[in-house]
Amino acid sequence: MKSYRKELWFNTVKRREFINITGEVEDSLEKSGIKEGLVLCNAMHITASIFINDDESGLHQDFENLLQKIAPEKPYDQYMHNRFENNADAHLKRTIMGREVVVAVTGGKLDLGPWEQIFYGEFDGKRKKRVLIKIIGE
Repeated sequence: MKSYRKELWFNTVKRREFINITGEVEDSLEKSGIKEGLVLCNAMHITASIFINDDESGLHQDFENLLQKIAPEKPYDQYMHNRFENNADAHLKRTIMGREVVVAVTGGKLDLGPWEQIFYGEFDGKRKKRVLIKIIGE
């Protein structure tokens, strides 16, 4: 069995952003030479997420609206964690959206559904963070 590892680095302009990373994952898969196996993508920070969904701006705004209802950024003093930082909401949003995804590799391609794309979700941006891509297989 072979394995391949790559890190993607992000430093977002805004506190919260959704970035389509499907192309970077596909490029990594091609470089790996693996034709059958699995791709793991995970956010290496506790205020960021990796998830799969449609690349549609209205849906992304719906995610933002939902997350702000469930875990609003402000007022900061509503969270115990914010006695030390002002990012408790980002930790909660990451838990809701998930840490990682695993995608099957078939015939050297990501085995995604018709509209599925892989996204990096940032919830406490404006600083450098990374995503791990790990590919295993034959």
